[in-house]
Amino acid sequence: MGALSHVRVLDLSRVLAGPWAGQILADLGADVIKVERPGKGDDTRAWGPPFLQSANGRSTGEASYYLAANRNKRSVTIDFTQAKGQALVRALAAESDIVIENFKVGGLAAYGLDYESLKAINPKLIYCSITGFGQTGPYAKRAGYDFMIQGLGGLMSLTGRPQSEAGAGPVKVGVALTDILTGLYSTSAILAALAHRERTGAGQCIDMALLDVQVACLANQAMNYLTTGNAPQRLGNAHPNIVPYQDFPTADGDFILTVGNDGQFRKFAEVAGQPQWADDPRFHSNALRVAHRAELIPLIRQVTVFKTTAQWVEQLERAGVPCGPINDLDGVFKDPQVIARGLAMSLPHALGGVVPQVASPIRLSETPVEYRRAPPLLGEHTESVLKDVLGLHEGELVELRAAAVI
Repeated sequence: MGALSHVRVLDLSRVLAGPWAGQILADLGADVIKVERPGKGDDTRAWGPPFLQSANGRSTGEASYYLAANRNKRSVTIDFTQAKGQALVRALAAESDIVIENFKVGGLAAYGLDYESLKAINPKLIYCSITGFGQTGPYAKRAGYDFMIQGLGGLMSLTGRPQSEAGAGPVKVGVALTDILTGLYSTSAILAALAHRERTGAGQCIDMALLDVQVACLANQAMNYLTTGNAPQRLGNAHPNIVPYQDFPTADGDFILTVGNDGQFRKFAEVAGQPQWADDPRFHSNALRVAHRAELIPLIRQVTVFKTTAQWVEQLERAGVPCGPINDLDGVFKDPQVIARGLAMSLPHALGGVVPQVASPIRLSETPVEYRRAPPLLGEHTESVLKDVLGLHEGELVELRAAAVI
């Protein structure tokens, strides 16, 4: 029995931000009903290759992208462009605690599935709307995608090689980070709304915007700008406020050195065979190291190339200096800590035998995450949900199928 096993979520979202929030709630025990278009479903079902391979090595047609964000859900196909489909979704909303949707602003009002329409039949409903730019403002009607928002929201101005280096230019993060962060913020907002409802009995509408989340997550870089008026520039893998805090070459590759305080710098200097660095008037405090970054970093690079990555990691860890290798994903999932924490797991799948999954990072002592079902096939649970939740009988289902409503 998960922490949210008493909660039902009606997930009308697709792609990543909304489904990511729905998967977190599902992992925590919520009954998440994913409503999809008949015949097509979530856009990400077609975002491949790669696709899940069956036990005999054939493609199942289930895209890896879709499989990343839809675990523990039940899939129901409903065409809510039809009046009978709208009635089904409204009936499901009446039996739900939470709705998640990521349609354009006002897009669901034409179907009577907007917050005000659903609130009228379920005043306790928590309705989370996720859009690119929010419900207000001059950009509200625009579509918003992660890549675009990373650029517009400033993240790409901070990511990439410095302007003075070869290959300089803005670079997006290698995963759809703004979507993921929006899913996480949406989950927090939903849980806050649930806590409020427990005290008052009232539901509410949640307005989540990818741009808002992206700007909020600029964190120290946003404050660096707001406190000085100077826009931070791209520093590659270096840190704007801490030195040394970046990648360095080794005898067989590269490693990451993350010196967080002056004591750690002294320990690093000793391991590097350069103890004088810690007392050098240019380097003995972090503020001085930031000011003299251009002098210190080349000195460190000249030293780090004489040991392998494994040697640096072993010696610096023993000295209490944070550092680590730069793994590809093969290295990640072979890492002993990743293995010990069980971050790679699998679930039985109707087509593929089993489907690999990345485990939830949430570890609760009393209500642990449960992995109840693999990401569902399109419409896999349509009949069971409509029977169990809405009490429809077989004759009604036959009629709905004949009309292509489900």
